[in-house]
Amino acid sequence: MLYTKSMHRRFLLAFACFVLTVCAVLRAQSEENPSLLLDAWPKSEFLEIWGYLSPGEEKLLESEWPVTDVALFSASISSTGKLVGIPDRGPLKSFGGRVHLVVAEVSNRPLTYFCLSPEYPVRAKLVRDIVEAAKPFDGVQIDFEQILDADAEHFATFLADIRKGIGKRMLSVALPARTRRVRDAFDYDRIGPIVDRVIVMAYDEHWSGSKPGPIASFAWGVRVAGYALDRLGSEKTVMGMPFYGRAWADANPARAYRNSTLQTVLAERDNIAYSRQAGIPTASYSQTVNVTVFYEDAQSLADRARIYRNLDVLKIGFWKIGQEDRSVWPYLKAVRRPSFSGGSR
Repeated sequence: MLYTKSMHRRFLLAFACFVLTVCAVLRAQSEENPSLLLDAWPKSEFLEIWGYLSPGEEKLLESEWPVTDVALFSASISSTGKLVGIPDRGPLKSFGGRVHLVVAEVSNRPLTYFCLSPEYPVRAKLVRDIVEAAKPFDGVQIDFEQILDADAEHFATFLADIRKGIGKRMLSVALPARTRRVRDAFDYDRIGPIVDRVIVMAYDEHWSGSKPGPIASFAWGVRVAGYALDRLGSEKTVMGMPFYGRAWADANPARAYRNSTLQTVLAERDNIAYSRQAGIPTASYSQTVNVTVFYEDAQSLADRARIYRNLDVLKIGFWKIGQEDRSVWPYLKAVRRPSFSGGSR
């Protein structure tokens, strides 16, 4: 029987499920010895380990850590479409890997439309400015997270223009996690052939507006990795991993109230302190709030790295350096540190 690529992928997914089961068993055995699970397997080896880093926090990056690529976060786009806030690579002059300039716009759809549409001259100037700003760096990463579906082609050609302009420097793009094809501006099939790396933002499976849950459950991460590898291949895929946690509360009274609703709320409370401040009525009371927190520690991060590696993921990245359980680094290894690929130090 011919052993096809799809059969290989199904085998890897099945193996990942096995790894998940083994992790669960080891975790149950490690309740009295928290280091047991971390010591159970050798280091996970990757070709590239990326870490996002904010300007001013360069000292948080330790030289012995197996980080091959730093994504310096970030330059941004002004309200008139100009490139602003370009970070200085200088404080990272002793770092031996690659440093990438991140250009981010994560919240403003009208602004990204304005910047991506070839109908407006701001697009061509923005491309030129990004190309110029890239010169001291080894690469450029575009992190535009709010793009209209109708602007899919404009986004692709925008990336292609930057790709042409930066020459041998690496072009990467941050894209949302997917488990199936979505025909929007972030379509892997459209963007993958243009760029050198895709940072798959495999986090925020649960977010501030959702019910409580993991930032990225293992099972969800397996599905995301499987789809990314199928569409992008292992050479271009960088699986993003979260260092941060998130908290949810079962009650949040901070909102506006109509008077009738407010009177009902106050009537249900005991020991309310009423007063007037400069003639305005106010009431104070205490309320019990239950908080649920999901977070990552060295154990969960090491588990996730092993799962991804067993899926043939060759490159991982972290959001972001300074937020991590620092004891995770000894359980990761970069097979090689990439050589400088362009720009001037």
